[in-house]
Amino acid sequence: MIQSFVEGFVLGLGAAVPLGPINVLIMSNALRHYGSAVALGAGAMSADITYLVLILFGLFHFMEDPTITLVMGVAGSAFLLYLAWLIYRGRHEPVHLQQVKKVSLPGNWLKGYTLTLLNPYTVIFWLSVSTYIATKHLHPLATVAGLFGAILLWITLMPLIIHKTKHLFSQRIVTLFSVTSAAILAFFAIGMLSNILWK
Repeated sequence: MIQSFVEGFVLGLGAAVPLGPINVLIMSNALRHYGSAVALGAGAMSADITYLVLILFGLFHFMEDPTITLVMGVAGSAFLLYLAWLIYRGRHEPVHLQQVKKVSLPGNWLKGYTLTLLNPYTVIFWLSVSTYIATKHLHPLATVAGLFGAILLWITLMPLIIHKTKHLFSQRIVTLFSVTSAAILAFFAIGMLSNILWK
């Protein structure tokens, strides 16, 4: 069981750590508000749990329909471009203000949930994980516990480090980071759309 937990933990780090749309959003939000960054990560993890439940209950066959995959890809790309625009639009917002404007934690959770749910690659990842667990004969509960333990650690610790060190960044660097983040998100959106339309 310990081996299953460790393998699940490593799988979770493999899913959570690489630079992707969610991590870019979390880092961008963490510079201004720690809670909003964690809410984004929690939303993404909730979408992961949604797909895991669908797999466990055998309700995943509908994803084999290419029309559904196409709709998800187009909607996910459009939503990603919208988030990129929001970051770019707010690129000049001061990061060192003591009074941070009111942040909607449920709204940020919904952003993370929607973006991850509409990402076809999330589906591929969870299908791969379920196959890996089955073929390696790992303990399912221990593996999943390790996996989500790693994701939870990442979405709370990474934004905390960024938020606590934000005083080291000048406003010019923060603006540059926002522009770069928006460009990366737009790149992911275009890449996702091209893979869906011309695969």
